[in-house]
Amino acid sequence: MAVFIVKVFGLSALISVAIKYGAPYFAISETNTTVLIMVVLPSILMAIALSWRSRHAEF
Repeated sequence: MAVFIVKVFGLSALISVAIKYGAPYFAISETNTTVLIMVVLPSILMAIALSWRSRHAEF
């Protein structure tokens, strides 16, 4: 379990660094649609991942 937590922490740190230093190089327009997509997309992706995992789980 500790290995999993370390992996999640490491991946989170990498994503944070990528956002902090890489995001300014992308020209993303500041519209309501863009913000809505950025806010809702992680939840949708997580729902898809959990749905896929539950369908392929062996009980």
